[in-house]
Amino acid sequence: MSIHTSFAALLGLRGLRASRLLAIWSLLSLSLAGHTAQAADQPAAAASAPAASEPARVCPPAPVPPDVAQMQQGMRDAVDRGFLWKVSRNGRSSWLYGTLHAAKIDWVYPGPAVQQALRDSDVVALEIDMLDPGVAKRLETAVKMPAKPAALPPELAARLATQARLACVDDALAGLRPEMQAVTLSVLVARDEGIDPSWGVDGFLAGYARGLQKPVISLETPELQMALLVSNKPADTARSVSEVLTELESGETRRTLLRLARAWAASEFSELETYAQWCNCVKTAEQKRFYAQLLDGRNGPMARRIADAHQRGQRVFAAVGALHMVGPKSLPALLAAQGFQVERVR
Repeated sequence: MSIHTSFAALLGLRGLRASRLLAIWSLLSLSLAGHTAQAADQPAAAASAPAASEPARVCPPAPVPPDVAQMQQGMRDAVDRGFLWKVSRNGRSSWLYGTLHAAKIDWVYPGPAVQQALRDSDVVALEIDMLDPGVAKRLETAVKMPAKPAALPPELAARLATQARLACVDDALAGLRPEMQAVTLSVLVARDEGIDPSWGVDGFLAGYARGLQKPVISLETPELQMALLVSNKPADTARSVSEVLTELESGETRRTLLRLARAWAASEFSELETYAQWCNCVKTAEQKRFYAQLLDGRNGPMARRIADAHQRGQRVFAAVGALHMVGPKSLPALLAAQGFQVERVR
């Protein structure tokens, strides 16, 4: 197709205007990362001035949505990344796609195999559809600080404020629950490498699917996801925040995110399969329990929703975090157990 055709035609968006797609992309600010963009390039507030022992911070530029020409170029240059499976039953095929929630901007554009799978699908299924206004509102409510929050211990609050300052977000996360502040900081640690949650692959797919006029469904609810991460018990909140901050302060979070991102970009599934061995995050009994709950515990219900939609005659393109594709209770394994023929698309 000629590069002189309209942008909508280039993307196969059936009349969706480029400005509409750009607007959809800008709506990614509804994600947790969106709370940080406004503060990313602003000076620290006086209250969060660095202590003498703290390292100097270097703030990456705030994420800026690409213009039409950049998006055209991104689609032309797109290569397949991540992990794609074809799952077939009853004479129909659906797809599983393992995504990355924080990525480089060039990585969000789907490559040829992923584009074809999207076009051949009837419905796109995401963990949660952030472009659904109702879902976004519920998530915003779920992550907000309670009306009468229990205060973090002073030392822990100071550590959290330090990491917010070093991440160049200062007070931008103050309205979130403490656990969500810590989790958000953990996905911002590689922005200097261009790996930013603003460019999460799932978010772009939500907009791209709408451009293809595909219905988008959520496999989970905001309330379910938040229930895994937050607690109304002050002791549990303090323990969770402390664990996340310890990994941030040691540099372990950054090392793990970079290694995972590079494996995803190169489609190195063997690296993904051994994640629990090298992430240094599944050591204690509590960590093992949480890891199983965060992944295996969610895979069963998601697999059933995908299988049910397929059974109703819909060809499903299900895009979820890549770690849901690993292990004996992964989505590919669970669908195979339900009688699907599962084939990795390399």
